[in-house]
Amino acid sequence: MQHYIDKIKKLIENFDDATLKALTEISYTKTFSKGDYLLKADNICDKSFWVESGILRKYYAYNDKEITTEFYFKDDLAMSFDSYTQQKPSRECIQALTEVTVNITDHSSFQIEKLKHRQLQELDFLMTEYYALWLEEKVFELHTQNATERYQTILTKSPHIVQEVQLTQIASYLNVSLETLSRIRAKK
Repeated sequence: MQHYIDKIKKLIENFDDATLKALTEISYTKTFSKGDYLLKADNICDKSFWVESGILRKYYAYNDKEITTEFYFKDDLAMSFDSYTQQKPSRECIQALTEVTVNITDHSSFQIEKLKHRQLQELDFLMTEYYALWLEEKVFELHTQNATERYQTILTKSPHIVQEVQLTQIASYLNVSLETLSRIRAKK
């Protein structure tokens, strides 16, 4: 996965002046407070959020529970992919877990500019590929690893999650109860 992140960063670093200017003109930076929503369920995800600092969480409500599906940290791109690509109401929420600063790009403006700039088309393609690979890996882990193995995967691949996110949200992300997560942690 790091290979894709490196490719994306290299592409952006090598944007020609016109592409960089176009992207700059359709983007802006904004800071949100802890607890603020960048996206609420039933709203259309009409913006993408490039995290500059802080932590975001994506979740949906199901049977009176919040099910965490993703955490976003510095240099992650946050959005409800289904809602963003199809411009339909989102089932998910994106919420700031800490004060967070994001670079926001408007969906409609990006679609117009990517028709004019090949490098934005490449960026869009790489980001979509990266997300598809990440999602496939997560689904594979959910179906092939037990709870202890999934927790170990987080400790190995993303230790910052355990250091910076509430245990209830980590348990939800791992698809286990808080009690099960506590037992797993006690064995470590």
